[in-house]
Amino acid sequence: MSIALTEILSGKQNVALGGHIRPDGDCVGSCMGLYLYLKEQFPAIQADVYLQPIADCYKLIDETEVLCHEIDEKKRYDLFICLDCGDIQRLGFSAPLFENAKQTLCIDHHVSNEAFADENYIVPDASSTSELVYRLLDPDKISKSCAEALYMGMVHDTGVFQYSCTAPETMEAAADLMRKGINGSEIIEKTYYEKTYIQNQILGKALLESMLILDKRVILSYVSRRSLDFFEADPSDLEGIVSQLRQTKGVEAAMFLYEVEPQTYKVSLRSKDSVDVSVIAKYFGGGGHAKAAGFTMKGTVHDVINNVNQQIVLQLDK
Repeated sequence: MSIALTEILSGKQNVALGGHIRPDGDCVGSCMGLYLYLKEQFPAIQADVYLQPIADCYKLIDETEVLCHEIDEKKRYDLFICLDCGDIQRLGFSAPLFENAKQTLCIDHHVSNEAFADENYIVPDASSTSELVYRLLDPDKISKSCAEALYMGMVHDTGVFQYSCTAPETMEAAADLMRKGINGSEIIEKTYYEKTYIQNQILGKALLESMLILDKRVILSYVSRRSLDFFEADPSDLEGIVSQLRQTKGVEAAMFLYEVEPQTYKVSLRSKDSVDVSVIAKYFGGGGHAKAAGFTMKGTVHDVINNVNQQIVLQLDK
């Protein structure tokens, strides 16, 4: 069920936008796309975007320098729009602003989303939150800058339009955005494919040290805090590793872990057809989609792997 964005914005003087922790391409694209549209089409509304620091490659999008990384908890917004975020905890540092807002709206495509805002536009089978934002806007009023942001978000959550979540409507939306004069090839190359030397090094290590388990139906790899420090890498440098693991011939699922802090791991899961990783992620307090999900777990790396394996086996053995 869709919503009328113009009606929700009616009478609002200030609006906050926020996305999930460790923002990826779709999170940045949907937040910035909607921000740019509001700035251009609703100039009377003061809009602010709250996100953790983003990867340098996403700064190709216009006005990412306006992103706020801290909050004033005393500030109360007329409306908080939560984008690409399955639950309030995933908002991270901006959650207090969401809780204090006079009205809240959630736009998301995570199947694990339980509609926690006052108004919710949740479409689990949509390719991306950026596509959902596109559907809410007047296509004739979308600027080139807005189109670039939304196109980037769609590119990232569809794996450059190759994942099964890519519907005909997705391609039609992408085509419309391209007609705004954007350089689609540059966006794909600069934000999705291009890697720094450090990213290639850490990817190489993860691939070299990967393991096939469960009768070679699952591949896994992990990176310790010590390795991150050695390569002078941060979590944004690890994006794409689990998707690369998933491409391994013959596997049904891929698992990638990295150490956030001692005895605490961020786990990313990807699958092909036999495993619904959103079920596994939700079991461990996380969320996501059927073929891409994640969560955080405490314990030794072996404990984490064993616990996740048990849940994967339950689906593989069906």
